[in-house]
Parts: sequence; C-alpha cells; structure tokens
Amino acid sequence: MAPVTQQSWTRKEICRVLSLGERQLRSWEKQGLISETDEYAFSDLLTLRTLNTLRAQKIPVRRIRQSFRSLLDRLGQQPGDVKIFTEGKRIGVQYSGQRIEPVTGQLLFDFETANLAKTRTLAPKPEPQKNREQADFWFQKGLELEQVNAPVEEAIEAYLKAVELNPAAAGALVNLGTIYFHLREWKRSEHYYRGAIDADPNYALAHYNLGNLYDERGDSDRAYAHYHAALRLQPQYADAHYNLALLHQGQGDMMKALSHWQTYLKLDPASQWAQIARREIDKIKQSTIVPGTKPVLRP
Repeated sequence: MAPVTQQSWTRKEICRVLSLGERQLRSWEKQGLISETDEYAFSDLLTLRTLNTLRAQKIPVRRIRQSFRSLLDRLGQQPGDVKIFTEGKRIGVQYSGQRIEPVTGQLLFDFETANLAKTRTLAPKPEPQKNREQADFWFQKGLELEQVNAPVEEAIEAYLKAVELNPAAAGALVNLGTIYFHLREWKRSEHYYRGAIDADPNYALAHYNLGNLYDERGDSDRAYAHYHAALRLQPQYADAHYNLALLHQGQGDMMKALSHWQTYLKLDPASQWAQIARREIDKIKQSTIVPGTKPVLRP
C-alpha cells in the first residue's frame, strides 16, 4: 500500500467540507479565532467545526475568543484538541476527565445546575477523552486513506472504527454515507447520512448530501427538504443554492431557479460552476422576455 500522507485542505476545500462561507472564514480570521492560511491541517478542521457549532448555538464571539485564549494560556490546548460543550451561554471543556470553565479554570459539577435530579437523570455521560482521541485518529486515518486512493474497504474500516469509538462521530458517518453514495448503495448511504443528522442535527453537510442522494434517486420532494434544511443552518451554502436552482429549473419554476442561480453567483462567482450559472441565468431571462414590450417611463 502507498504511504499515508498528512491530510490537508485548501481554503475552498475547507469551506465545502464544513459548509462555510468565505466571508465567515475571513471574519473568524480577523477576530483572531483561527489563523489566516491557505492550507488547513486536521487540527484546524476540528477548530473550525467547533466554531461552527458555537456559532449555530449563538454563543457571543467575545465569549468564544475569551475561552479560546484561556484554553491556550491555562491548559496549553488548542480548541481542536479538547471536547468543548455549552451550558446555556457558558462554554466549558472536557479535559483530563474533568469539566472545566476555561476562563476561570473552575471545575464544573452537575450540582451547579438548577435541577440536580433532572441533570443527573438526563445528562449524557461525558465521553472518555481516550475514546474521543482514538475516534479522531481513525477519522483522520480514513481521510488519509481516501486521499491516497487506498482500497475503499480500508477507508470504510477506519471510519467504522471511529464510529464504534464515538457513535456521535458525525464526520465519519457522513464520509461513510458518501462512500456508499459513490458505490450507488443507496440504503447504506441513506443510513449513514441519517445517522450523521441524528448525531448532529446542525450538520448542514449531512442534510446537503442527503439531498443529493434523494435528487439522484428522483425524489424531488425530499431533496428539496434537505437542501432547504442545509440552507436554514448555513444560508451561504453555495452548492445548496446551485442544486436547488437545477431542481426548480427542471420543474419549470424559472423564477425560483433564477433566484437561486443569482444567490449562487454572489457566493461563488469565480468557480468553474459560475459560468454554468451565468449561462442558465441568461437562458431564463431570455425565455421570460415578452417580445414587443417596452419599459414604462415615469415623470
């Protein structure tokens, strides 16, 4: 087997993998939450995924920045190196088997919550740090195996080990779904995509990929539903706008198609797909012009 190399992503690739807009990425860079670079390592991917989750939970940027800095100062850890969780608007980390408030360094206990009985009954047990680290290792291994075009069975095995160690490993579940999608094993693909959504309902990429699966199978209604779910979570998801434009255009709803094409162009004006979007916009505009009409002039 060919030697495994370190996985890395370009800016465009990292935005696609995490359903990020370039504008959001630049904003986090300006705020000092992530270093500005043209190539991202696996640890950067984990940090960006954490930022995406905190953003979805509407945690204030000031609090995120303060917590990230304290992580490095107090614990010598990057955000991607620890498990981060939230309690309301408070950010906590799971580190060395303890739950810590990163800014103050205070230990967090279940009895600090308002309802002790409910917390002890319903709160999930913290995932062991060792299992999480091992799951992340096997997830990265799967990515590396795919990058070097190793036999697909090896990548599947790596992702399955990640899921076995951490059943909530949404990234590994999505990648399993995508492997089976390309193998055209629709039931397995759907199973893993839905598993990713169950593990992380705010995972826009899982909804987008499930939309692709239903689109491929000709199930337009469910494709629409999941593309729109992806957009609710990530309004600047350019690829979801692109696919919705195609779906609407195929159904003859030219005005909705035009709207999604135009939004796509605003979000991704320089890609190879932008030329297709411009061509389709021109076709729609030409097909909706009524011959012989003139603009109404107003004084």
